[in-house]
Amino acid sequence: MFEDALLEDRSALDAADPVLRRLAEAGARVRREAADAERPLATLTSDVRPRAVIAAGSEARLVRAVLEPVCPVPFVAWPAYGLPGWVGALDLVVVMASGGAETGLVAGVHEAVRRGCQLLIACPESSLVAEHAASRFTVLLPTSAADPLSAAVVTLAGLHRLGLGPAVDPDAVADALDQVAADCSPFLDVSENPAKDLAVSLAEAQPLVWGGTVLAARAGRRVAEALRAASGRAALAAHADELLPILESQVPRDPFADPFEDAADADRRPALVLLDDGSQESLVRRDLNRLRAAAEHQDIRVCTVSQHHGSDVERYARLIQTGMFASVYLAVGLGRYVEV
Repeated sequence: MFEDALLEDRSALDAADPVLRRLAEAGARVRREAADAERPLATLTSDVRPRAVIAAGSEARLVRAVLEPVCPVPFVAWPAYGLPGWVGALDLVVVMASGGAETGLVAGVHEAVRRGCQLLIACPESSLVAEHAASRFTVLLPTSAADPLSAAVVTLAGLHRLGLGPAVDPDAVADALDQVAADCSPFLDVSENPAKDLAVSLAEAQPLVWGGTVLAARAGRRVAEALRAASGRAALAAHADELLPILESQVPRDPFADPFEDAADADRRPALVLLDDGSQESLVRRDLNRLRAAAEHQDIRVCTVSQHHGSDVERYARLIQTGMFASVYLAVGLGRYVEV
C-alpha cells in the first residue's frame, strides 16, 4: 500500500537519495558534456550536405523526433544490427553510445568506417565504439556521464551545425532541467511539488500515459518505463485511439465503495496521465479533449503535466524529468527504491 507520509519522511527520502541526486544533476551533466564537446563541435559546418542520415544508439528515436520535421535529407533511426544495405560514402551515420557499446553498435560503426561514411559519434573516448570509429571522416563528441539525454542534446547541437536540424542550446536545456530539479525537490511538500502530487495521484492506479506530439509521445514511453520499474505495475503509453477503448470500458467508480475492502479493485483502476507540451495542432488538441471527456465520463482520474515554454527539446526534457521524479516518489511511497 502507498503511504503518503513517506514522501515527507526524511529517512525514506534519504534511502532514495542516490536516485534523486542523479536526477537533480541532469542539468550539470548536460553542461559538462557540452563543454567537453565544444572543440569537435566547432569543426562541424554545413558546407557539404549528406545524402541521408542514419542514427543508432540509445536516443536515436529522440533525434528522429526532433529532426524529421525540418531535416532537408531523408532520416532513418536504425535499430537493427549493422547498417542498411544502401548506406555508403555519401551518407552520415550518427551513433550515441554514452553508456557503453552494444555488439550491434560496434558492428554498425565498424561497417560505417568500412564503407567510408561520415560519422558523428557521441561516446567515451576510451570506449570500444571510439576505437572502431577512428577514421578521417569521423567526428567524436566525447562523453563521460553515461547519460543518454546529455549525449542526445550534444548530438542535436552538432546536427544543427551541419545544417540538418533545428537550433538546440545545451545551456537552455540544462537550465530547464535545473528548474525541474528545484520544483521537484524532496524538500518541498506535496502541495508545492508537482512530482510528489503526481505520485500521490498514481498511488493506487495503473497509469495510462499519453503525449500528443511526436516528442511528447516519446517522453510518454520513457515515463511509462520509469513508472513500471518504480511500482511493479502495468503502465501503458499509447496513442489516443488505443487508450480510448480502455477508458470507455471502465465502470464509473462506486461512491459508496469501502476503500479498504475494495483495495484490490482500486489497484486495477487506471489513471490517465496527459503530457501536454503546449502544441496547438488541431489533431493534438482534439485527441486531448477526447481523452479528457472519456475519462471524466467514466470517473477516471486525470493527471496533467504541462510544459509550454522553451524549445521542443527543453519542453521534452521538462516533461520526462518531471515524470522521472514522480516515479521515484511513487517508489518511495510504496517502499520500493529502484533506479529509473
